Amino acid sequence: MSLLLLIVAAYLLGSIPFAIVTSKLFGLQDPRQYGSGNPGATNVLRSGNKAAAALTLLGDSLKGWFAVWLAMRLGFEPGEAALAGLAAFLGHVFTIFLRFNGGKGVATALGVLAGVDARIAIFSAIIWLMIAYTTRYSSAAALAAAIAAPLASLHFVGPGMATGVLAAMSAMLIWRHKENIARLRAGTEGRIGGKKKDAGDAN
Repeated sequence: MSLLLLIVAAYLLGSIPFAIVTSKLFGLQDPRQYGSGNPGATNVLRSGNKAAAALTLLGDSLKGWFAVWLAMRLGFEPGEAALAGLAAFLGHVFTIFLRFNGGKGVATALGVLAGVDARIAIFSAIIWLMIAYTTRYSSAAALAAAIAAPLASLHFVGPGMATGVLAAMSAMLIWRHKENIARLRAGTEGRIGGKKKDAGDAN
C-alpha cells in the first residue's frame, strides 16, 4: 500500500460525519440545523441526548486513532503513520461528504495523538481538563491542549517527522478556533455549564 493511497484512505475515513450518522441512528435532528450548526459532539449534546453526543465523541476520536494504528500495522514508519492521522483530522475538518464543512477536530486530534503515543494524548487531555476546570472555557482548554501536544511529542517521541506532523495538526486546530479566540478576547465566549452568549462550539 503506497503512502498516497494510505493518506487518501485516511482522509475518507476522517470524513465520516459521526455527528450526523449518530443523530440519524437516534432519530435526532440534523446537527447542522440547530445550535452552532457544527457537526460535532458539542452540538449534538445540545439535542439533550447525552448518549448520542458520547457516541459522536467516541466515533470522531476512534477514526483518528484507527488511521494511525492501521498505518503502523501496515508497516509504515511512525512519521508516515502520523501523516495518516493528519489526513484523518483534515477529513473531519474538511469532510468531502459535507461539501468540505466539518467539525473543529478536537476529538479526532486526540485520537491521532493516542495513536502516535498514548502518553501524548494523556498529557494533552490533562491539560484540557485543568484549563477547562479553572476557566470553564472549553475553547481555551482546547487551545491549551493544542499547544501542549507538540511539546509533549517532543518530550516523549523526540524531534522528527511525527512531532512535526502533530505540530502542523495543532496549528490547524488553533486556526479552526479563530472565532473562539476572538470571542475570548472580547469576553463573549460561552462558559461550560453557563448560558450560551452565542452558538459557537469549541470542538
